[in-house]
Formats: sequence, structure tokens, C-alpha cells
Amino acid sequence: MLLKSGKVITKLLIQTRKMHLLHDKTYINGQWISAASNKIFEVLNPADGSIISTVPDMDIEDTQKAIESAANAFETWKNTTPKERSYFLRNWYNLLIKNRDNLAKIITLESGKPLPEALGEVNYGNSFVEWFSEQARNVRGEIIQSSTTTKKILVEHYPIGVAALITPWNFPHAMITRKVSPALAVGCTCVIKPAEDTPLTALALLELAEEAGIPKGVLNIVTSGRKNAPKIGKLLCESSLVAGISFTGSTQVGKILYKQCSAGVKRLGLELGGNAPFIVYNTADVDKAVEGAVTAKFRNCGQACVAANRFLVQEGVYDSFVGKLVDRVKDLKIGCGFDSGVRIGPLINRAQFEKISNLVGDAVAKGAKVVIGGIPAPKIGELFYEPTVVVDVNKNTMLFSEEIFGPVIGIVKFKTEEESLDIANGTDRGLAAYFYSEDIKQIFRVNRNLEAGMIGVNEGLISTVEAPFGGIKESGIGREGSHRGVEEYTYIKYTCIGNLE
Repeated sequence: MLLKSGKVITKLLIQTRKMHLLHDKTYINGQWISAASNKIFEVLNPADGSIISTVPDMDIEDTQKAIESAANAFETWKNTTPKERSYFLRNWYNLLIKNRDNLAKIITLESGKPLPEALGEVNYGNSFVEWFSEQARNVRGEIIQSSTTTKKILVEHYPIGVAALITPWNFPHAMITRKVSPALAVGCTCVIKPAEDTPLTALALLELAEEAGIPKGVLNIVTSGRKNAPKIGKLLCESSLVAGISFTGSTQVGKILYKQCSAGVKRLGLELGGNAPFIVYNTADVDKAVEGAVTAKFRNCGQACVAANRFLVQEGVYDSFVGKLVDRVKDLKIGCGFDSGVRIGPLINRAQFEKISNLVGDAVAKGAKVVIGGIPAPKIGELFYEPTVVVDVNKNTMLFSEEIFGPVIGIVKFKTEEESLDIANGTDRGLAAYFYSEDIKQIFRVNRNLEAGMIGVNEGLISTVEAPFGGIKESGIGREGSHRGVEEYTYIKYTCIGNLE
């Protein structure tokens, strides 16, 4: 299997290098450029450690140029009509559709996710460009009745200015399009800082944006390795030319950015970490719950902010659920994302691999039992970890209290509905939650009491462009997607026209 995968990857690397979408330079002010220092860093394939490409390792000097480029472009872009912005976004969407197969290959190469999942991400990410191309012409103000006959009250939306977008590695296409599209739709310009693990997808997206005719300076991208990332983030937060920050990533980093933005009281959108409960009640359809669990947990090898994290199963269906779940997990093929039938790819990097190993080790040391998996899969590759189910998880374990971001299910048995809600809500995170029940009264009762920004009821896949995406508590501020997505990039101007006698 390893030899076959190696040959497949080598062949795809050769093919990909011939793609016009694969760049070794970054894009600022309509030009493909190197870092001012000429430094580069390597982008690795997590499936086998091979070097896919190199990209510029930029610093705050390069970032300042990107910010100034976006600020200059804003003076023109803000005066374009909604119809014009809609046209550019639609052109971009059409090119994204045309190139979706190549985009998916790049995603699989640099993130490791199975190719069918990469295609799913491309379709999902493209949907935001389509959606906001339509929303551009539907941002509406108000005329409000005044308390006097001599005044007229007008309320309008205006673009905030330059938006700095800091995106994660786990969905390198969708996290960019979900932020860029509403920003462009309302007249903002952008500086994009993609994750150091997956910059190639971001560069491919900007290649297609350029082909779509989006004017120079409207979109700019800053690539950097881990060493320069904190300084770049600080500059984006503190620059007086940047009007707003949108960040998707860990709560820890989000808090740092939150503090740094306070100096300029910037518009801030944060989509941070989760600790999603997945509750199975006695009233559930167990077969549906098992399928939902596999979807909610193992997509992208568990590396998703909305992935189910704490599995709570009521004692009446506990044995049935665990037995069927283990049988289902046995069928999950692990391997290179380009191999047919693979459901579980590699973890993104060594740090993530070691984290998963430590979480499972800590749980077992505190009395938990591994039913299936629980070990690395070195015969496939250094960053592969077998899909795992752990039972009898102690609530004091790291596996239960921390966001896992890996292919591990930890299960806790509970007795009553009240107990399940106490456990589910006993966290400072509140991004997503899932529960299964066929009792309609219980569905509305539990839904009302769960503390999360997004809830899946008898459903393990909840993300869609039409719905507002975001959490509560320390899982973030603001919403992405839906008609509300544009609100993060506009400010409201109230105008009072008086003396209308």
C-alpha cells in the first residue's frame, strides 16, 4: 500500500507542478512576488513527508506592503456598485467550478484529507462565492419613520475598509472563501494570511481571482512560516490601516488577537475552538446515531472545529451504540488520500500527532479502555493514527476536557437527561453540539437548554452556506455565512435630514 501510495503521490506531484494553479510566489498588489528577504519555507505532504513546493517566508515588511496595497485599492473598490462586485464574484465562482478537480488535488496534497472530502470542501467553499455574489445586491438599508414631520431618518451599510483574514489549515479553501466573499461583496479589500501548513490552496484561489478580473490590490496574500506568524498577526491587529480582523483558529490564539485588536478598537470576528458534545439518548435511533457519529467525528481525520468531541451515551442504549460503532469504525480505511476508498488520512503535522498520542495515553492511564485503535499506523506513514474508540473515559482526562482534533472517540455513560446537559454545558466552549432522540418533546427541551451556537439534531453534518456559522462563550464572536455574513464587514451610518417643512 505504501509503495502504491508513494507512486501515486510522485505522479501527482509531477502533474501538479505543471498546473498553472501551483505557485511558489505570493500575490500582493496584483503581482506575483517573493519575500523582500528572498527567504522561503517548504510545504510538505503529511502523507509521506515529501516536499510539494516552496513559498515565500514573508515578514512584517512584506505584510506592511500588503496592507498598504489593500488600503490604496479600497479607495476605488468601495465606490464600485453592488452589481459590479457581484459580477467579479460570479466570474471567480465560475473559474472555481471549472478548476475544482485541480483545487481538490492541491488540498489533498498539502492537507492529507481524502480526495472525495477535498472535493466536498471545494464545493462547499465555492458555494460561499456564489452565495455572496448574489448577496452583494441584497444589502439593504432602511428609511425609518421619524417622531416629527420635519425629519427623515436614513440607515445605510458601508464597507469597513481593509479586512485582515487569518485562516487555518484544516479547510484551506472554504475558510478563505467564507471570509473573502462577503468582504468583497460589500466593498472591502483584503489581506489574507493562510496557515503555514496549507498555503498552496490559498495561492491557487488568488490565481483564479486574478483571472476573474478582480482588480489589483483588492486581494493580497501573505505567506509565512511559523516563526514570523505571531509578528505578522500582531501587525495586522495593530495597524491603523486595517479596519477589521477575521480569524479562525484556536481559542488561545484568538484571545491574543482579541487583546492586540483592543488598541485600535477594530471590528473583530473570531471563530475559535470547540468541545462539541454528541449525546445519544435512550429515545434515539441507534443506527442513525452511529452514522452521525462517524460523520461528525472522522471527517478530515477529526480535524474540524465542529467535530464531535465528547460522546455521551445514555445507559439504556450504551452497549448497543458502542457495539455498532466499533463495527462501523472497523470499516474505515486508513491511508493516502489519493487511494480509493480511504476515509482516514494523516494528521497534519508532528505536533498534532503527538497531541493525539498523549490524549489517548492520559485517558488509559486514568482508567479508560481502548476498544479499537489507540495506536499509530507507522506502516502507512509517520503521521497516521488509527481511528479509535475509548470507553469508560474519566471526566478528568485531557481527552474529555480538551479539543481533540483527531480520529478519537471518547465515550461517557450517563443516566438522566439532566446529567447529560450538565456535562454537555460544563465547558467554556460553545461552538457546536449534537444529539439524537426520536422524542419530539425531548428534542425541543434539550435544544433549548444546550449552550452552543450550532446544534445538530439527528444530524452529524450541519455546515451549510445558508446558515449562520459561529459559537458562543469562548468559541468566538460573530457569524459567517448566511445573509448575516456581510454584517461583519459593514458599519451602519445613520443620517438625519432635518427641516423638511
